[in-house]
Amino acid sequence: MLKSKSTTISNPKLLRLAKDQECVSCGVQDRTIVSAHSNLYEHGRGMSKKSCDSMIMWLCSNCHYALDYGTAMSKEEKVEFTYRNICKTYKRMWELDLIEVKK
Repeated sequence: MLKSKSTTISNPKLLRLAKDQECVSCGVQDRTIVSAHSNLYEHGRGMSKKSCDSMIMWLCSNCHYALDYGTAMSKEEKVEFTYRNICKTYKRMWELDLIEVKK
């Protein structure tokens, strides 16, 4: 089976959408919300390389720290946390009309 090269999507506009939003994990709205990148290899993460900008979740500093450095969640829980919150982020973007489909 051939391995396909992963394409890194870079989109600063998408990352900036997190400004003034609430954390999709805990609901806090405290001006620490950022577009946190997935840490999963299948999303483009590698040694000293972030995943692509399309694999983000709007997290506050506490939730972002818990995902990246915390020890309370197992590896499996962090994977589930990541998928759940990427989905919540994109659902929120659609609800707020922040993204659209173009022809």
